[in-house]
Amino acid sequence: MKTFNLADLFEVVVDAVPDRDALVAGEARRTYAELDERANRVANHLIEAGVGAGDHVGIQAWNCAEWVEVMLGCFKARAVPINVNYRYVEDELLYLFDNADLLALFVARDLRERVDAVRPELPALRHVVVFEDDYEDALATVSGERPAVERSPDDPYVLYTGGTTGMPKGTVWRSEDIFMAAMGGGNFGGPPIARPEELADKARQNGLRYLVCAPMMHGGGQWVSFICFYGGGTVILYTGRHFDAGEVWALAERERAQSVMIVGDAMGRPLAESLEGGRYDLSSLRGVGSGGAILSKTVKEQLRERLPGVVVTDSFGASESGASGAVLDFDGPAAGPRFTMAEHTTVLDGDLQPVAPGSGVIGRLARKGHIPLGYHKDPSNTAATFVERDGVRWVLPGDFATVEADGTITLLGRGSVSINSGGEKIFPEEVEAALKSHPDVFDAVVVGVPDDRFGEQVAAVVQARPGTSPALDALAAHCRTKVAGYKVPRRLVLVEEVERTPAAKPDYRWAKEVATKT
Repeated sequence: MKTFNLADLFEVVVDAVPDRDALVAGEARRTYAELDERANRVANHLIEAGVGAGDHVGIQAWNCAEWVEVMLGCFKARAVPINVNYRYVEDELLYLFDNADLLALFVARDLRERVDAVRPELPALRHVVVFEDDYEDALATVSGERPAVERSPDDPYVLYTGGTTGMPKGTVWRSEDIFMAAMGGGNFGGPPIARPEELADKARQNGLRYLVCAPMMHGGGQWVSFICFYGGGTVILYTGRHFDAGEVWALAERERAQSVMIVGDAMGRPLAESLEGGRYDLSSLRGVGSGGAILSKTVKEQLRERLPGVVVTDSFGASESGASGAVLDFDGPAAGPRFTMAEHTTVLDGDLQPVAPGSGVIGRLARKGHIPLGYHKDPSNTAATFVERDGVRWVLPGDFATVEADGTITLLGRGSVSINSGGEKIFPEEVEAALKSHPDVFDAVVVGVPDDRFGEQVAAVVQARPGTSPALDALAAHCRTKVAGYKVPRRLVLVEEVERTPAAKPDYRWAKEVATKT
């Protein structure tokens, strides 16, 4: 394939459909030509500020058009955009900015105070632009022409992990590898393109309109947006500070969205329940897809029932592996998600040998082919996660799984949050699915808490439905019909709201703290 980086590929689409809507974000609307021109200005501003190839540039803001412009501008200048969690407090920011070697930062005005507090300890961070204050002036003083920069498929793409169970790690990819592994390869759902020019042909076929609910500071939001861009589609970016299902459906109706991207039950359940009464015109909608977290059977069935004719799907992936497969239906609410293996995905046992289908052996999900180079400044975790067998390099992102007789994979959960009770390994996702199938449970997170006899016991942190107050005995009895007895919660904590990360994933650190204190 011809040499390219992610900006080169975007420019191919721009030149093919310059006048088509590329981005809708709140009040901002950008055609492909307009988005390209503003990203050019970002790139030229960075170059003028002394930011060069491989330098790291942070983006710390809620979803907005500027987030996308800066990300594209970084690629155009061969700089590396770094996703910064907008919830991070000062200590977390100090760790991330230092670990990521940030040279420059684009930040929302109401997040700047935290940056100012840690900046004296970060001498390398020498250039800060505030979106609401400096950004437009910065763009106005430079050219909107594409910078004359020779780019490379080796230009890095870095994605910091969510850090839900530990400090975040910067996963380092080559541009070509992340394009192939997570951004659709220019032909989402089919074989990847062989030439960049193929993107132009596909873009002219009138791309889809994607409503992206995930935050851009999360891999899922970035990847779906770029899949849409590379298909010549329109990204409709949800810009609400807090997830509001009614606002999402109103936006889908207003912008005639054809696909809605969500993150698991945290978004799926309120979206499903807000559809009662049929007050939205969603006749344009063709699909609802979840990425970053698997939909439970209950929520998936609710969405299918209330959106007849709309395809509801799951996809599975990770910061370290890209898109790994498509999830099939469950055999039962707590049977664990099953998905079809992508071409380069399998399950390896402790000796790094493939798990035989139907053997029942639990191994670790693994991917080869287009995978990351490793973690930024973290050789020990790189060595543990990226391994080689018989001359083939694999990534093991930490998910335990087994291979069914039909060749599909049953995903069990992350080893980092698994519970060891009396020597039995319990994966929280399985118990969470059982709990969420109870009619009185709106949301649930399961963690292990200390136990004198068994080492750990299963604790459930539950958000009940309004007007209900489920008891531990009732939930335990219900769970016994879905999972083995040793997996049943022994402790229950009712909370007003289950906290999740900005990417809508369970916040296991918060849940463990809540469950331990009770």
